Amino acid sequence: MFDQLWSITQELRQKLQTRFEFQLDPSTADLGEYSSLDGNIKGSLSAYTGREIDWLVNAWMGNPVKSNFSTMRLTIWLGSHILVPHLAFEFSTTPNLFFFIDYISRTDLLSNWEYLERYYEPVNQTFLKLQADPRLTLFTSKSVYIRLFQSPVSLCYTALPTEDSIELIRAIAHEMLDRWLVWVEEAEPVPENTREALADRDLGLRRSSAERDPGNKIAVDLFGEELTDKLVRSLWGGDRILKGGS
Repeated sequence: MFDQLWSITQELRQKLQTRFEFQLDPSTADLGEYSSLDGNIKGSLSAYTGREIDWLVNAWMGNPVKSNFSTMRLTIWLGSHILVPHLAFEFSTTPNLFFFIDYISRTDLLSNWEYLERYYEPVNQTFLKLQADPRLTLFTSKSVYIRLFQSPVSLCYTALPTEDSIELIRAIAHEMLDRWLVWVEEAEPVPENTREALADRDLGLRRSSAERDPGNKIAVDLFGEELTDKLVRSLWGGDRILKGGS
């Protein structure tokens, strides 16, 4: 199951590499391979940046050979040149399958109805279809912050570890990415005089989402405070060396 979920992230990443140019930020070069204090949990985190992508994280953690637990993510934070939502993928084995796919808003959806209708209304039918799918169980986070962070069409479910579930996750993930790539192509440029404020908002959201992740407490027990702090900073670009985005 781990190998198949990881292969989905690599299929998605390949599509991104076909459309965008990005390069590894040197600040994460030493995180290509790391392990827990007892050596039982392995992991890898790579962060990239480019002209159109401010920060892209591709990472995994776990022990697919000795443990039922593993988790992986592919998160794309766009530059401030367009207002298209950011895109997040997270897949896990627990040992049941877990997936979270969401478009991260760049504005207040309660007051910006045009943005809501443009980027979230088109996903509502997929959201409702999955809600009714008997193969899936809705996952609700215990964290108030995490629930606030999720969009109204956030896809967050668990499923039995079967080939059918894998193919469902693969189809949904590609659907969400393909739709997003069309949005990127069709997006109007953001006015130059508002880009700095947008970039600041993006960075604040990226940092808070990394630092407020409930899983950080578990990571400290596994990896110690020093490595955990570095991993968290790498998720939001706290140690970044290269300048990205537009």
